Amino acid sequence: MVSLRQSQPPQRATRVHFTERTPAVLRLGDGRRVSAKLKVVSITGGLLSVAHPVDTGCNAKLMFLTAAGMVLGSAEMLSPLSWSLQAFRFVALADDDQDRLKTVIQRSVDGNRADHGQIERSRAW
Repeated sequence: MVSLRQSQPPQRATRVHFTERTPAVLRLGDGRRVSAKLKVVSITGGLLSVAHPVDTGCNAKLMFLTAAGMVLGSAEMLSPLSWSLQAFRFVALADDDQDRLKTVIQRSVDGNRADHGQIERSRAW
């Protein structure tokens, strides 16, 4: 498993916003399992919809299914944004999981560009 850098990257990582329901599971250090929905993800972290916030600073295994396959990584839970939205950052991702995540992000970016180009071509100037 590859550890991810602790320092902030010079440029903000590309984020993908999921419109469809993307189930995720957190496995906490004490063995508890927390169901969630993935709202936003990047190569450095993301945002989960949870029933109740998880303790800030808690480390967990995070698993979710993407169009490119399952992604499993270690995540640190960050401060909740609200009672039901909580940010996380990846602290470790295996190479294969990182590749699958990069693939999903790139496909989303490419799809958004194609959609934007279609809108631009259809726009009446």
